[in-house]
Amino acid sequence: MRTSPPCSPAWRTSSRPTSAWTSPSTTDRTGGAAVPSVQPVPPIAADVLLVLLLQLGLLLLLALVLGRLATRFGMPALVGELGAGVLLGPSVLDHLAPGLAAWLLPKETAQFHLLDAVGQFAVLLMVGITGMSMDLSLVRRRVATAAKVSVAGLVVPLLLGVAAGLALPATLIGPGADRTVFALFLGAAMCVSAIPVIAKTLMDMNLLHREVGQLTLAAGMVDDVFGWLLLSVVSAMATTGLRAGDVARSLLLLVVFLVLAAVVGRRVVAAVIRVASRSPSQGTLVAAVVVLLLALAATTHAMGLEAVFGAFVCGILIGSTPSFDPARLAPVRTFVLAVLAPVFFATAGLRMDLTALRDPSVLLLAIGVLLIAILGKFAGAYIGALASRMSHWEALALGAGMNARGVIEVIVAMVGLRLGVLNTVTYTVIILVAIVTSLMAPPVLKLAMARVPERPGERARARRVAVEAPGAAGTSTVHADD
Repeated sequence: MRTSPPCSPAWRTSSRPTSAWTSPSTTDRTGGAAVPSVQPVPPIAADVLLVLLLQLGLLLLLALVLGRLATRFGMPALVGELGAGVLLGPSVLDHLAPGLAAWLLPKETAQFHLLDAVGQFAVLLMVGITGMSMDLSLVRRRVATAAKVSVAGLVVPLLLGVAAGLALPATLIGPGADRTVFALFLGAAMCVSAIPVIAKTLMDMNLLHREVGQLTLAAGMVDDVFGWLLLSVVSAMATTGLRAGDVARSLLLLVVFLVLAAVVGRRVVAAVIRVASRSPSQGTLVAAVVVLLLALAATTHAMGLEAVFGAFVCGILIGSTPSFDPARLAPVRTFVLAVLAPVFFATAGLRMDLTALRDPSVLLLAIGVLLIAILGKFAGAYIGALASRMSHWEALALGAGMNARGVIEVIVAMVGLRLGVLNTVTYTVIILVAIVTSLMAPPVLKLAMARVPERPGERARARRVAVEAPGAAGTSTVHADD
């Protein structure tokens, strides 16, 4: 069989530009007119595939081992999974074995983008699952108190984050943003909570049936929704600039998407779930859910908004569909949360450079941003709780629960790095905020709730909380150790 020389592959023999899917025209054996022949896209190079497989296998193995080790010591698995990336990234392996690091984790953009693609797919499914665990009826039942706590828990950290962004040195601003966009993004990062972390913490501590637990979930849900809205707007600003017309267009597209999602999307999602649920095979529903999540993620991405926002909204629509049975999604949850999520967090850890914290000025800035993040959430939730006539210890417990950032903060940091709003140093600081705030929640909750007497009706709620609360449908499976 005749082959073309390596420097001139068969699909590049023409000087005329051709599509990756077609090759130059050829003449048939009868001497007739030229007939275009179609050649397949060249497969991924063997060495590139080998490196990708080794990367995925090693990252997953280390993430699982370190994640289990973290839980043994009472820490979220998120800490260990991020630690896997830290060990293999510029913080450790680059210094201990630079040759091995250069081969296993080459700095070539194309190679790293393959690993990134797996992480992006993982995060879309993970955020979608988080949206499915949202219980909107819980927010409606406690709308007044939840609104006060959530609004204060949004406004205070937002203002503190924006102020910090305006005051931080210019060396911390990413290459793709100006100071205003950076400040707004930092404010958005300070706003978010992490429903998966909050819900799992409350379940582990047997607090899900308590009034404080229910209100923490309700307020956290509202914060998450507005946090994604704000992140989408700021991301659009980072992409299009700060021109008033572009910002107004982004806000208009955001409103249009939400209206269409509520009016048209809800019906379409309900119809797809209803039809897919009739199939005796679990695979049909699993595939339908994944397609819906990717479709809405692609929609918001095409509109100039964040793809994760589309996946989050889609998850809410799926979870609120009457015919939706969360138990039938066990296969996709298991795969996403046991395989894809650890790989994503390990990949996030690869981008952390803890050696930057050796600089005393950077370390002080990191501590300052961490204190602002903690103070903003605690103060906001505390003020909102006192305004609702809750006790000091109840307000403290609410602040502790909503302060946990976990997986959501990691996703926000990844978005900021991808957009160029954050650089490696600020990205590392935001990841530290996610880890420290998640570690703080359990001990502070234990201290505060030990001083909050059980209210009438809470024991009755304990018997039905598995049905009423998000934990019944998705919390126990939403990255349980985050």
